[in-house]
Amino acid sequence: MEPTTYPKDKIILYSYHRSSASWRVRNVLALKGIKYEYSAINLLKDEQKGDEYAKLNPMKRVPAIIIDGELLTESLPIMEYLDETRPEKKVYPADPILRAKVRAVCEICNSGMQPLQNLSVLRKIEKEYGQDQNAFATQFNIDGFKALESMLSKTAGKYCFGDEITAADCVVLPQVYGSSMRFGIKLEEYPTLDKIIKNLLEVQAFKDALPASQIDSPDYKGPQ
Repeated sequence: MEPTTYPKDKIILYSYHRSSASWRVRNVLALKGIKYEYSAINLLKDEQKGDEYAKLNPMKRVPAIIIDGELLTESLPIMEYLDETRPEKKVYPADPILRAKVRAVCEICNSGMQPLQNLSVLRKIEKEYGQDQNAFATQFNIDGFKALESMLSKTAGKYCFGDEITAADCVVLPQVYGSSMRFGIKLEEYPTLDKIIKNLLEVQAFKDALPASQIDSPDYKGPQ
């Protein structure tokens, strides 16, 4: 699975349909209209821990992407690379202050929320510490929801920052919408987030990137 050179004539995304990190990248790919090959890595079956995939990503996580003859890992660097090399429909603002604020929202989700609901973390919480994994993940998500609601109430229009879609939307949707469904968090208690999520779910690119729209989802019904 790890050749000395990677193909330059196609893009391959290693993804799991419910992975919020993979979902972020799918959002950007869909917004930019970038065609790619989907390679499913089943996290529930621990396929990411297999020797072949570990050669691609030593951290044994998704996503990974082969693009332009190179292998890239980690969702936020992948998103930035896509925006820098495919500048149509940019998701990172040109203004440095606004760009920093967009990145801050992304990082809240990326480092302050998602790792604490990671399957490997939750398994350890339950098996080694005897704690309720859902209660653990729910609490850290609620903390994050409160922070995002406070921040985005000052910047939101239709989306996180005004009426233009940014990288923040690409990250917030998987984290907030995905976690609200997974852990039963009531979005109506966060009116700004609720509005943003509803507006994003009307955008076809975001519909195309949803977990249920991926070929490895049990709910997949073919292209919509």
